[in-house]
Amino acid sequence: QVLFNCISRGKSTFLFKLFFILQYANAASGMAVSDECKLKFLELKAKRNFRFIVFKIDERIQQVMVEKLGQPDESYDDFTASLPADECRYAVFDFDFVTDENCQKSKIFFIAWSPDGARVRSKMLYASSKDRFKRELDGIQVELQATDPSEMSIDIVKGRAL
Repeated sequence: QVLFNCISRGKSTFLFKLFFILQYANAASGMAVSDECKLKFLELKAKRNFRFIVFKIDERIQQVMVEKLGQPDESYDDFTASLPADECRYAVFDFDFVTDENCQKSKIFFIAWSPDGARVRSKMLYASSKDRFKRELDGIQVELQATDPSEMSIDIVKGRAL
């Protein structure tokens, strides 16, 4: 009813601005996070049931959801291949490595994937929701932000892990 009254009185510009402000405020406060995201992350961290998890924001329901679960035997190349070339995603990757002292270690990486070809609105939504989402995933040790595959190459990951 309010929408109809504003448009019929020539206030569509005001309504558009109000709608934009409300949408931006909602995005800035962060998305809801599905319980599945938290549970699957705990499985990755504690049980090591997965090598990686790719998360996607479902804009229809304003919620972060699990998009893909990488099996323990999958590689870093399998992980990077699961990220779309032109859409934003969040991801976590359980990276195993050997230190200079020959100790086997593991670090959980959080990757904010925002490729150059993604829509501007999507980039803004993922950027404004990232911190809130990360707080839900207790145990992340390293964060990477990448707009191009070269910014998250295996050499960069190894360097950040050590």
